[in-house]
Amino acid sequence: MMDSVDGMAVIGILRGVEPSFFRDLMAASYAGGLRALEVTMNTRGAEDMVADNLAMVPDGCRLGMGTIRNIIEARAAVEAGAMFLVSPNMDPEVIDFGRSREVPVIAGAMTPTEVYQAWSAGASMVKVFPCPGPGYIKDLLGPFDHIPLVAVGGVNGGNVKEFFVAGAQAVGVGSSLFGHDALITRDPEQVEKNVKIFVDLCQQVKNGL
Repeated sequence: MMDSVDGMAVIGILRGVEPSFFRDLMAASYAGGLRALEVTMNTRGAEDMVADNLAMVPDGCRLGMGTIRNIIEARAAVEAGAMFLVSPNMDPEVIDFGRSREVPVIAGAMTPTEVYQAWSAGASMVKVFPCPGPGYIKDLLGPFDHIPLVAVGGVNGGNVKEFFVAGAQAVGVGSSLFGHDALITRDPEQVEKNVKIFVDLCQQVKNGL
């Protein structure tokens, strides 16, 4: 099982990426220092993108699938070769399935009860989504200081430090990580630069805690 995403501070979230750009985008992201890349299940061609590019994932990096809302999608993702699963909701069946296949599940939760239930069900980490802000992470870690939380929703380069200071184990980030313009223009060199800046910032913050 993956423990706290194996020390990874940032999970890159790709939703709606064009299949023709995915391979270059993936390579640029890993070259920039990203270690966990998530393709959402509701992206056109998502399963093929994962299956066709698994062999190109560098050692120490992972390619997973997100927006896994139910057991049907969990099975499809694992069959495609997803190395981890991320869900927006807490579904014990998805968590059980991931554990049975030794595929880590980062389960979505919002309330304290959901966070506790997700962790008790066997989630590798708990995704707080949509995260209201760093203060909410800090509040959750009062009673649940043993649960590794991933903050997702509204995280960007201007506030990411606050999430880590609050105690988040990792953050999930979309276009703020890759660069909106770089995604639109399909510029892998700029994606790599943007990812490196973001990942380096996160690592510096975590090293200073």
